[in-house]
Amino acid sequence: MKITIHGSGYVGLVTGACLADVGHDVVCVDVDQIKIASLKQGNVPIHEPGLEDLIRYNLESGRLRFTSNPEEGVEHGLLQFIAVGTPPDEDGSADLTHVLKVARSIGQHMGDYRVIVNKSTVPVGTADRVHQAIHEVLEDRTETLDFDVCSNPEFLKEGAAIEDFSRGARIVVGSESERVQRLMRECYSPYSRQKDKLIFMDVRSAELTKYAANAMLATKISFINEIANLAESLGADIEQVRHGIGSDPRIGYHFIYPGCGYGGSCFPKDVKALARTAGEVGAPAQLLHAVEEVNEAQKSRLFDKLKQAMHGNLKGRTIALWGLAFKPNTDDMREAPSRTLMEQLWAEGARVQAYDPEASAECHRLYGERPDLCLSRQRDAALEGADALVICTEWKAFRSVDFEYIARTLNHPVIVDGRNLYSPEDVKRAGLDYYAIGRGDSLRPTGR
Repeated sequence: MKITIHGSGYVGLVTGACLADVGHDVVCVDVDQIKIASLKQGNVPIHEPGLEDLIRYNLESGRLRFTSNPEEGVEHGLLQFIAVGTPPDEDGSADLTHVLKVARSIGQHMGDYRVIVNKSTVPVGTADRVHQAIHEVLEDRTETLDFDVCSNPEFLKEGAAIEDFSRGARIVVGSESERVQRLMRECYSPYSRQKDKLIFMDVRSAELTKYAANAMLATKISFINEIANLAESLGADIEQVRHGIGSDPRIGYHFIYPGCGYGGSCFPKDVKALARTAGEVGAPAQLLHAVEEVNEAQKSRLFDKLKQAMHGNLKGRTIALWGLAFKPNTDDMREAPSRTLMEQLWAEGARVQAYDPEASAECHRLYGERPDLCLSRQRDAALEGADALVICTEWKAFRSVDFEYIARTLNHPVIVDGRNLYSPEDVKRAGLDYYAIGRGDSLRPTGR
């Protein structure tokens, strides 16, 4: 099939590369000419495992092309995927400026039937707005052309996006048109050979499904973090509690890992947007507001624990920080707990020595050169001269460490673990004080 992807960000690039890889003829459109020039050379502006190789392979095969010319893109594809950003507005609602701009561009350049596929995460009712925007442009052109708008939300995890696209559990399509359903089934048939993954529903239900899925996962994270804080106060170990409740198949182990809060481009934005939508239609969203409040408070837990470990005095201290990205296998620092911690430390007059396998360049882009931030090129180099170690991201490189070396290197043998990577007994055996999330035993000092 001939397919056009509008937007060459995270979702657009993954979608375009994966569809090209199964044989479709794909053109990706983006207004950023510098980005397009770079992508034509096979250079990918984001870190996603396997994506750069996939893009280069399909560029060389001729099945994937990039352009900054929207007319070329609209002329090319029978299926027109909209995969542009929907950043949160000041009131928490999703900003549809880019989505509607693409819709009007499609209306301006289309010459015959097109299916417009909303891949961006958009509020319920956006398909109607996209349809209206295209209809108005066609009226201005005095053209009568047939087109359909459907919803096809993405369910991609950063760090595992190619796997999720290729082997995901379901493919949701919102459309009651038999023509659209047939075309979308053809588009995704390479991914449904073993079983039919397509779930067809009405457009509004598909739009809500995306938000409901992310809100549910965010709720599980905030729930386990709240229970972790309770376990800490009661002297219980949340890791044992997690195993106890996760063994129940109705609950499961996914997304019940306690930590320092969720971040990224999806959960924070989508929870806010869904709560905003609920408010607009007069439906209470008390649980969604609580999920958000718990998460924001959780991001400050590391600072509070560190201040406790340093006896309330952080001014002039140097803190080693392992992990800047909001999760492993990405360089994304949007809403990352590390940012909350660093900004709180700087406000107290502390200095940060940070290491992340992928996100150092992004951190430098966000904060620039400053005397209270040093970005280390190696994990252990961040420890040198530091007063304590804080872990924000559960990269594999942080899981197996020499605790005795850490104890010797730090000025104050303290680890604040925001991801519960270690056994408290192993850490303490090396003479370190260990502050984790919801692990009552870890809060008992070694006795210095």
